[in-house]
Amino acid sequence: MSKIRMYSTAVCPFCQRAEMLLKSKGIAEIEKIRIDLDPARRDEMIEKTGRRTVPQIYIGEVHVGGFDDLAALDRAGKLDPLLRGQA
Repeated sequence: MSKIRMYSTAVCPFCQRAEMLLKSKGIAEIEKIRIDLDPARRDEMIEKTGRRTVPQIYIGEVHVGGFDDLAALDRAGKLDPLLRGQA
């Protein structure tokens, strides 16, 4: 399985939904980067992704985007291969 990194905050409902979707796919470990606790990481997220909202999700080295993007990948049948590193 690919490594999952997610920029998030403690109170973000979309972050929680993304985590639930990933866990339903068998992902046991998600590296959470809490931008609410470390403002420098927020700047890093914006620089890397060009986006200001959370979550921002990486599967391996692929920037997926936010929860809506993750859910769209799943609906299109493209999430499982990406999680297996077959992208």
